[in-house]
Amino acid sequence: MNTERRLRRSPEGGYARGDRTRHRIIEAAIELFVEHGFGGASTRDIAARAGVNAPALQYYFENKEGVYRACLEALADDAWKAFGPVVKHAEEALRENADAAALIDAFMRIQEAIADTVLAKANIPGRRLFFAREQAGHEPESATQILTGRIREPLNDASTALVARISGHAADDPVTLIRTFSLHGQLVIFHVAHRSTLTVFGWNRIDAEKTEQIKSTIREQTRTLLEQWSRERDEGRTPVVQTTGRAKSREQ
Repeated sequence: MNTERRLRRSPEGGYARGDRTRHRIIEAAIELFVEHGFGGASTRDIAARAGVNAPALQYYFENKEGVYRACLEALADDAWKAFGPVVKHAEEALRENADAAALIDAFMRIQEAIADTVLAKANIPGRRLFFAREQAGHEPESATQILTGRIREPLNDASTALVARISGHAADDPVTLIRTFSLHGQLVIFHVAHRSTLTVFGWNRIDAEKTEQIKSTIREQTRTLLEQWSRERDEGRTPVVQTTGRAKSREQ
């Protein structure tokens, strides 16, 4: 059952006013969920920060979990603006049986979109903490379900399929999965361990120049590895997945 109640608004001007109110509630809720977590943020406080009364919040979302789900949907919508086009490009390259160079380019586009998103969020403490709480399992399971279904699965599926095609491994081979997650993990560390990375580098923040330095370094490393795996496939050194699920090299 959808936790958000269908809006009951008049057709003349009601939708615009209602959408603005709804957006204001979501923005206020994100701020309070960041500050206090799901358990510590009350519907009364959310309504007060949004400048509406408590019945108005219930009217749009029914309850606090409904508000929380709406926050995740809004964040997923925003993220998909960056990820949607690169995932679509990857799917087209795979469907058209593109050559290795085009497949590597498709993977690099996905990683570039992840880099832009991760490094931008790294400088927004609130958003970083919001997702950190969700990853730690402190928030409703519905949060993970939304982010997994809307963002993580499409990104992971496209990335894994590209690495599989480039390297010649099966998409469900543990080697493929480890390679894919480790490639993206080069970026994720700057998000989940933001303070530690700043300390190591002696930086105060990740500005535009430092962002480009990080991206260019990771871009070079990723391309080098993908090209190496492609060469290994062409040279016949690609593991063959056995019925047991274990890989055995063709090269004797």
